[in-house]
Amino acid sequence: MDINLSGRDFLKLLDYSKEEILYLLGLAKVLKEKKKNHESHEYLKGKNVVLLFEKDSTRTRCAFEVGAMDLGMGVTYLGPTGSQMGKKESIADTAQVLSRMYDGIEYRGFEQTVVEELAKNSSVPVWNGLTNEFHPTQMLADMLTVEENFGDLHGRKLVFLGDARNNVACSLMVVCAKLGIHFACCAPKELFPPEALVETCKEIASKEGSTIVLTENALEGVANADVIYTDVWVSMGEDASLWAKRIELLKPYQVNKEIMSHAKENAIFLHCLPSFHDTNTQIGKEIYEKFGISEMEVTDEVFNSSSSKVMDQAENRLHTIKAVMYATLKDE
Repeated sequence: MDINLSGRDFLKLLDYSKEEILYLLGLAKVLKEKKKNHESHEYLKGKNVVLLFEKDSTRTRCAFEVGAMDLGMGVTYLGPTGSQMGKKESIADTAQVLSRMYDGIEYRGFEQTVVEELAKNSSVPVWNGLTNEFHPTQMLADMLTVEENFGDLHGRKLVFLGDARNNVACSLMVVCAKLGIHFACCAPKELFPPEALVETCKEIASKEGSTIVLTENALEGVANADVIYTDVWVSMGEDASLWAKRIELLKPYQVNKEIMSHAKENAIFLHCLPSFHDTNTQIGKEIYEKFGISEMEVTDEVFNSSSSKVMDQAENRLHTIKAVMYATLKDE
């Protein structure tokens, strides 16, 4: 099958077929190898991209900036106070102006409707660097990491523990369904993913021979898992007052040695980062002082174990984001 993504937006993986997702992963592998071998790949020299960030980030920003420069492009970063979008200028007007100056637009922020509105009014590809609902670029990095560790994806089992309504958990459910990976989320019922999205993913998964399981029982959920995945208990943009309730709800879903022991012997641990596995962060210290816990969604023992592939996963943000930019900006 000949895959051509030139001119396409990258807003959520529900918009992409299994074959298109696998194509992007294959392209990421090629670009990663070129980077490793110090081979020039300035395939998009002369083009320019703009990064619109309403939410700060380390990995997303660095991956887009370095990826764009590796491909020979110029990059403009506009942080939370760097543009008038939504304040003195509408999203539609912003999209039209920027698409006359740039060849691609990245957005990282809040509502999915914002990135959809940018894409609707832009004449160049728009990429979702994260919204409240979806985090598609993270998913490509996650799948590349899984494939690098096991050699294949179809039929594997990935288990998410924590707040299963967040953008990472929902996006994992989507990509697993698309690629025929068994997906389970372990969470309190009140933090299960949106029902409509669950039904959509179950329908997709059934065609790919995989399953979607929601359970409140963490030990049962992680049984026979190839991949154990978690995320912070209070997401960026959520109110800090939620910590007390989330700690109470999610403590049974902390990824620790016992949880890992119920997965397969060669299971790997993934986390999209940042992670609160110790008190070496401002928030980590504050939570310890207030609630007396020094490790939250994952223990330091697991985070720094040989099973942990979080740094490989973080690096793979670069290669997969680079693949998205190249695939959507290259000439047909």
